Amino acid sequence: MKLGIILEGKIPPDSRVPLVPDQCAAILKKYPVELVVQRSPHRCYKDEEFVQAGVAMADDLSDCDVLMGVKEVPVNMMIPGKTYFFFSHTIKKQPYNRRMLQAILEKQIRLVDYEILTDERGFRLIAFGRFAGMVGAHNALYTYGRRTGVISLPRMKDCHDYAAAKRIYHQTHFPPIKVVVTGGGRVANGACEVLKDMGFHRITPAEFLFSHFDHPVFTQLNPEQYAAHKEGKLFSPQDFYDNPADFQSAFSPYAQVADIFINGIFYDQRAPAFFTVEEMRKPEFNIQVIADVTCDIAPKASVPSTLRASTIADPIYGYDPVSRSETQPFQDGIIDVMAIDNLPNEMPRDASRAFGEQFIKHILPELLKQGSPVIERATIAEKGHLTAHFMYLRDFVEGT
Repeated sequence: MKLGIILEGKIPPDSRVPLVPDQCAAILKKYPVELVVQRSPHRCYKDEEFVQAGVAMADDLSDCDVLMGVKEVPVNMMIPGKTYFFFSHTIKKQPYNRRMLQAILEKQIRLVDYEILTDERGFRLIAFGRFAGMVGAHNALYTYGRRTGVISLPRMKDCHDYAAAKRIYHQTHFPPIKVVVTGGGRVANGACEVLKDMGFHRITPAEFLFSHFDHPVFTQLNPEQYAAHKEGKLFSPQDFYDNPADFQSAFSPYAQVADIFINGIFYDQRAPAFFTVEEMRKPEFNIQVIADVTCDIAPKASVPSTLRASTIADPIYGYDPVSRSETQPFQDGIIDVMAIDNLPNEMPRDASRAFGEQFIKHILPELLKQGSPVIERATIAEKGHLTAHFMYLRDFVEGT
């Protein structure tokens, strides 16, 4: 088998890579594979670093069996008949990727999506989520500092790595800010990791609602704290996951006392949003900064102010709940929104290395098998057809 690491073609280009140089070298020594890296001027790991590790470089990867990237592959860069691994962002029928999925079928490409590589219990085996949460938390406090002037942080993208960011945290005095984090997975836990490194104290949801503190604090909410059954039934996590439309938001008390909201859930569009635009207009709505790491775009979103994804180059926009429109940030009566959809790219070297470790441990052995349930479950398209697990995307592909 010959593996190829592709040049990231999406604009703006992503600087992450699925395998870092020393990981590529280790694979070549341990596994019966060839590996080549397509030359790129944009990666956080430079071409020279791959060469120094003894990894072959090329411009043309047409002789590779499996092509690995990070972000969506532009249609004009796809090689027909190949197996591709990347984050396709199609399983929620994202309209901006309809043409890409159509092209994958037309070109008879086998698409394996990292997002749905799971074990037999359904748990994801590989993800950048921890780093999305980490950068999301950093950006939340960066935005709050820009808004209030009480702290000053550099951008995460301007730190060499996370160790450099931690040194800055230890030199920064954070006032008594209250942060609410939603979710219990990699994203939310990554955000909590950074808040703890900043010196924030973790407190219970009840303490967050009813106690006052003279130091920075955060709380982490699971569904039983932010949702309630419409008929008043006792909360059941399984019932919430199976029947989210039967629930309503219970987030309002937290919105009345939090300064910053970091959203790190996986959102089912049948579930209630955390709050409505009408609630955001009320004087008791206290949140000033929303770091929406989930980044689903309104109206099909858990946060109605996420009108669009922001970018690493321009990370913050303002949301006016009165006009329901985007405006300039850092104004009275305006809520600041950070909704970058490729947050790990602000910490690309750390994120790439961790991702590569997961790929080598969990995915590469499966890829080298004659048949793998792990790979099969994550295969969206093959030989010009949607696979059985993803036939629900047919109307999306056909535009019907």
